[in-house]
Amino acid sequence: MNYGKVKAVTPEEITQVKHRARRLHGAEEVERALDKMAAEISLKIADANPIILCVMNGGLITTGKLATRLDFPLQLDYLHATRYRDKITGSVLHWAVYPQLALRARVVLVVDDILDQGATLDGILSYCRAQGARAVYSAVLINKTPAQKLSAVQADFIGLEIGDEYVFGYGMDYKSYLRNAPGIFAVAAQDK
Repeated sequence: MNYGKVKAVTPEEITQVKHRARRLHGAEEVERALDKMAAEISLKIADANPIILCVMNGGLITTGKLATRLDFPLQLDYLHATRYRDKITGSVLHWAVYPQLALRARVVLVVDDILDQGATLDGILSYCRAQGARAVYSAVLINKTPAQKLSAVQADFIGLEIGDEYVFGYGMDYKSYLRNAPGIFAVAAQDK
C-alpha cells in the first residue's frame, strides 16, 4: 500500500470539493492582510537591497501579490523544496530547484503560502543561513496552529492565522488544484 499518496481526481470532483468547502477568509480580507504584511516588510528591509525568495509552488501567489506592494529595490528568485511531493503527508525535505542568486552577505526574505508543521520552512531558512546570508526573514500568508509542530520556527511576517484545518486558495492547494481560489477555504471533513 502507498499510504499518503494523492489519488487522482477529476475536475468534477474538484468542483464539488470547492462547493462543500467553508470560507475562512474572503479575498478582501486576504488582500488587507497582504497590505499589512507589505507595510511591515517595508519597514524592516526596504533599505537592505533584499532578495525575495519564492517557495514554489504554494508561495507563487503570495510572492507575486507582495512584490507589487514592495516599492523599493529588490531582486526576486525562487526555490522549490517540499516535503510532500505527490503525497498529502510530509517526509524528508526534497530540493527540486535551488535559488539562482548568490545569497552570501545578502538580506533574504523567504515567502511561502502557509506555515504548518514548520519543517519545510526551517530547512529552507537553514539553507539560506548556510549559504552565508547576512540576515534571513520569512513571510507566510497563513500561520496554521496545529496541535503539534515539527519545528519551533516562527515566521517574521504573517498575514492571517487559522486553526488546524486543511485549506486551499491563494496558493494553497487541494490535490494540486484550487490554488487559484479567491480566498482561504477549509476543506469539508468528507473530502479530507
